[in-house]
Amino acid sequence: MPDLDLFVIRHGETSYNRESRLQGARDIGLNALGLEQAAFNGKSLAAVPGFDASRFDWVSSPLSRARNTMELVRENAGLDPKAYRIEPLLIEVSFGDWEGFTPAELEASSPGIMAEREDHKWTFRPPGERAESYEMMAQRVDAFLESVSGPMVCVAHGGIIRALFNRIGGMPGDEASMIDVPQDRILRISGSTIGWI
Repeated sequence: MPDLDLFVIRHGETSYNRESRLQGARDIGLNALGLEQAAFNGKSLAAVPGFDASRFDWVSSPLSRARNTMELVRENAGLDPKAYRIEPLLIEVSFGDWEGFTPAELEASSPGIMAEREDHKWTFRPPGERAESYEMMAQRVDAFLESVSGPMVCVAHGGIIRALFNRIGGMPGDEASMIDVPQDRILRISGSTIGWI
């Protein structure tokens, strides 16, 4: 893996984000605010001093909320919206059987389950065959980072970004799993330095 030079953008807001529903691998589209956030991030990226779009590989999670964000980012940066590639390793952590529910709904059906999750959020795995813990998802992020061969702009998800804070920033897993990941800012990773711009 080379010295990292990454710009990472979380997809814009969706109706599930607005309603605090666990979204995970469900393919939920952007809402009106999400469209605005994606366009704003494109303009912000283009305004980064010295940013040269031609130097970067552009990759997105396969989920439509990430792809739509990528296309709006590129369009608002003055680039061909479709000139990017899909990276399956960047798909959001799967919440399995919990997807589509709010934490309050899950707590009402299984009292105490949210406290159990919060106590060990990094390693907690929800029910369901496809469900992942954050640690399981972070192993996909490890494979993604090993594949990076040069400067990159990527659009992904809150869980992926939390894993980057763990893997690159050295933040403990349970702390990383709790951080707020804004949808209207860009994460810059330069070498082992990670932070919002």
